[in-house]
Amino acid sequence: MHQNLRRGASYAIASAAALAVSATCIKAAAQYGVPNSLAVFFRSSIGLTLLLPWVLRRGFSGLRTKKLGGHLWRALFGLLSMYCYFYAIARLSLAEAVLLTYSMPLYVPFIAWAWLGERPAPGSLPSALIGLIGITLIVKPGVAGFASLTALIGAISGFAAAMAMVSIRRITDTEPATRIVFYFMLTATAVSALPLPWFWQTPPVSVWLLLLAIGASATLGQLFVTRAYAAAPAAQIGPFTYSSVVFAGLLGWMLWDEKPDALSLFGIGLVLCSCLLAIKPSRRVAAVQAAPEI
Repeated sequence: MHQNLRRGASYAIASAAALAVSATCIKAAAQYGVPNSLAVFFRSSIGLTLLLPWVLRRGFSGLRTKKLGGHLWRALFGLLSMYCYFYAIARLSLAEAVLLTYSMPLYVPFIAWAWLGERPAPGSLPSALIGLIGITLIVKPGVAGFASLTALIGAISGFAAAMAMVSIRRITDTEPATRIVFYFMLTATAVSALPLPWFWQTPPVSVWLLLLAIGASATLGQLFVTRAYAAAPAAQIGPFTYSSVVFAGLLGWMLWDEKPDALSLFGIGLVLCSCLLAIKPSRRVAAVQAAPEI
């Protein structure tokens, strides 16, 4: 059991590092002038390309589904989360942007209650209140001006990710994980391609490498986190995924000298604690609460 936990924790930390690298590449690409729509398209299309060998090996029969509407809801909420997340990364510190998306465990119990009729665990409300106080300290409504609006968009990313995760739970009784990811990537690629005629910019070679790294590292992160949850119970693995915030903070500090102010640092601590409390009460839903698919 301890060996499985060590293996699962190692995969979870590797996933967190890969997702932090993806966030770093997103921020670097934005500083080269890459528009948000182009970054989202490459993240989606590269993930879709990496899934094609699975489709070809299984055949198109593996894509048959009776829950196309459920896949569409999951994909649209996931895509909204991605757009907001990429927007926030370009304008906030890496640690704050990553944390705001990872705040989704605060919302999942209440969305599942309203949408699926599942009553939240007794500790969900206190942890949500603590987390919302932390998010308020990061967002600083009415104080930080434009930065406050950007942080609010980052918080919307976390809420949209929670909606996506609850929508996944509505279809997992018949839909395997790889099929769900495939339809997400297919829909995200198709939708994010629509604005490209207006926003397309042919990037230099160095930026092409960044765009490829965004898709590759994010997909690698998802593969690692899948292996982590296969190796050990979700409730034990979930907390390790939050090391992505630490990795993002270190990369932001080393590359851009990003240093959160005292209020933001305290807010980050509150959100991390509240998310860990939100994961703990319910082992059954911890997997979908802990690792947003971005």
